[in-house]
Amino acid sequence: MAENTTEVAVGAGVLALALGFLIYAGQATGFAGGSSDLYHLTASFRSAEGVTVGSDVRLAGVKIGTVTDLSLNTESFRAEAELSLDRDVVLPDDTAALVASEGLLGGNFIELIPGGSMFNFEDGQVIADTQGAVSLINLLLKFVTGDGGAE
Repeated sequence: MAENTTEVAVGAGVLALALGFLIYAGQATGFAGGSSDLYHLTASFRSAEGVTVGSDVRLAGVKIGTVTDLSLNTESFRAEAELSLDRDVVLPDDTAALVASEGLLGGNFIELIPGGSMFNFEDGQVIADTQGAVSLINLLLKFVTGDGGAE
């Protein structure tokens, strides 16, 4: 009988640990409830290379949101990213969004650069000023071949 009690206790401990991990993972990835403290903006990029759903959205190097959807607009052939941002961060409506890199081996993220407008973005609006990803391979090829574009 003591063996069964030990097995039940160990099993309950494993289940509690698994449940705790799932709750933590949900909160860390933003899939937990309480999305009322977020608002959504859309940005359209020529190239969103390296950005995926779950990528960071940063302002001054601080994470203020995540990319929640990434799709191709078949009419404009541009990548459209939906950004979920912390409602406490109020951005002017002339804010720019660009795809930035953490370095040579790091991942890409969306960096927001606030403008100076008197008006702020509201939920669901579109960021008009965007800059897509710069391909590191294309830059290296231009450097190696000496094709700098200046004649």
